[in-house]
Parts: sequence; C-alpha cells; structure tokens
Amino acid sequence: MTAAGEAFPIGTPGVPWGEDEKQAWFATQSVQRSYADDVFAALAELDPMFERHHYGALPLDPERYPLYAVEVRSARPDAPWALITGGVHGYETSGVHGALEVLRSVAPEVRDELNLLVAPCVSPWGYEVIHRWNPDAVDPNRSFVADGPSPEANALMALVASFDVEWLVHMDLHETTDTDETEFRPALAARDGKPYRPDTIPDGFYTVGDTENPQAAFQAAVIAGVEAVTHIAPPDEHGQIIGSDVTQHGVIEYPLRELALCAGMTDARFTTTTEVYPDSPNATPAICIDAQVAAVRAGLRFAIDAGGG
Repeated sequence: MTAAGEAFPIGTPGVPWGEDEKQAWFATQSVQRSYADDVFAALAELDPMFERHHYGALPLDPERYPLYAVEVRSARPDAPWALITGGVHGYETSGVHGALEVLRSVAPEVRDELNLLVAPCVSPWGYEVIHRWNPDAVDPNRSFVADGPSPEANALMALVASFDVEWLVHMDLHETTDTDETEFRPALAARDGKPYRPDTIPDGFYTVGDTENPQAAFQAAVIAGVEAVTHIAPPDEHGQIIGSDVTQHGVIEYPLRELALCAGMTDARFTTTTEVYPDSPNATPAICIDAQVAAVRAGLRFAIDAGGG
C-alpha cells in the first residue's frame, strides 16, 4: 500500500517498467484465497443441466487455473443470448460471486426467455492474489483487442466468438474499492512512468454505459433494481464519478471499444459495467453480491421486456 506522496517501491519515478520491474512486482504477490475452493467447487454444484465450457487455462499454471464458463440454454429455439462476465479484475470479489449467484438464482428465472453464457472468474490468478492485473502486470480489462497482451481476455474473446450468435445483453460485473486509490492506481502510474494523481472513490453503486450506445433506459432500469438493495453513488462536487460526467442518476459512460473494455467486446444491444463499492460502512460482502444479482436481474428483465425475449 502506497501513501499519498510516497514513491512506489518498484521502479524509477518517471520511467516505465521493463521486464525486471514487472518480475519484481510479480515476486511481491502472494496467494490469499483459493480459486479451486471458492469458484471451481461452486461450478461443480450447479444444476447438472447447465453446460460447463472449459475454454482454456492460464499459461502460468494450466492445472491450477483452468478457465470455465457456464451455458444455460433455453428451450426456445429463437431465444436471444445474454453474456454475464465476472472477475475480469480478479480482486473484485462480488463480481465473481455475483456471477455465481446469477447462475443459481437468476438463470432458472429467465431460461424460458433467454440463453445465458456466464464466465464467473475471467482472471483466476488475480482472484487468488487479490489484484486487478494478471501475472504480467497487464490489466485484462484494457486488453479486449485481437491478439492482445492478456491471455485471460484472449481466451474469453475466443469463447464468445465460437458461439457465433447475436448478443442481446452483456453485463460485466465489477467493484470500485478503496485499494484502487491506495494500491492499484499508484502501481499503474509507476508501471507507466507517469505521476500519480490522487482521486476519490465514490461511495455507492454506479454503472458505466457506452458512449457510442448509451441505452439510457436500460442503465436506469439497472440502477432502479440495485437501489432496492444498496445505495447509489452520488456525483462529486464537479458532477462526476471517478472523473467522468454523470449522465443520469448513478451512470457514467466510457467509449467501451476504444478503451478495449470487456463490456465492449460484443455488439450487444444492451451493455453495461456494474461497479459496487464494498468498502462503504453501509455495505457488507452479502449486500455487494446481492447488488450484482439485482443489477443482472433488472438488466435482463428490461432487455426481455424491450422486445428481445
């Protein structure tokens, strides 16, 4: 953890990291929880009618880090498709466990109307060491481009492309944590040889829509669904959340494809990135998971009612 004004312990200020610095950073990471126990075991307990797809493994340790997604196919031959992704940033816990809970509770509710593909833990090494980067100090959520630098992103893109379907919905489940400001943003600045500029962490849930396809009514429906579970992040004194203008209650927008973000990897009609705030004094791990599930439930219901189902 890096205090404000304190130099990051790896690298030379103003100089981007080379391989030596990346290896030094990797050596500081330690396993703090188990992907096998927390995620893989949960997948084994799902409805046996759900189809598991083993779509690859991390080159760091293929046996320890297999990559799995779960398909829940509708009996309707014309049912549209929805993609739910979690754990693109492995340290964002409710994204992973929210996606698993979607499989348990939301999938049975919508399977008559939608086909679902759920990838609950895109970055299992990041999940274990509680970090947003992969072992190469690459952010998977800035790497959703062809032949990009993240094996996690490349494997997921290949899986999604193999379905060769038109996606109606893609919801990518994330968190914004206090450690973004104390740990991950300082590391990013050091890695890229740039000055670290402190910012604030919003207290509450918000979504990130697509500037090229904002779907304001869809975002509003997600926010309304979550508001029954937890509080929504207010704008700061500049009318912004994490440096972006608030376009409506609890919503900001990014150019998803331009930034190579996971939520921009399909041409889905309805896309969003959810952001839960687990460090709020008014939140608990269970509330954060419930918020992710509420967001997905509300988003899928809106898409179905809008004519996609």
